Amino acid sequence: MAKLVVDEEKCIGCGACTSEAPELFELIETDSGYKAKVKKEQVKGKEIEQAQAAINVCPVDVISLE
Repeated sequence: MAKLVVDEEKCIGCGACTSEAPELFELIETDSGYKAKVKKEQVKGKEIEQAQAAINVCPVDVISLE
């Protein structure tokens, strides 16, 4: 099992992660615009593959697995 993390401070809210893995990410509205938020923090199996795909499409590299 791995922990899925988004650095919301650096996120630009482009939505690439939500397009790639909508079951793991959502966009939330903040005072400074939209930000990605993790829906499911602990991932395993196929979810790790989906998280890795989202990591690969993130243009600002703010998603990680720990």
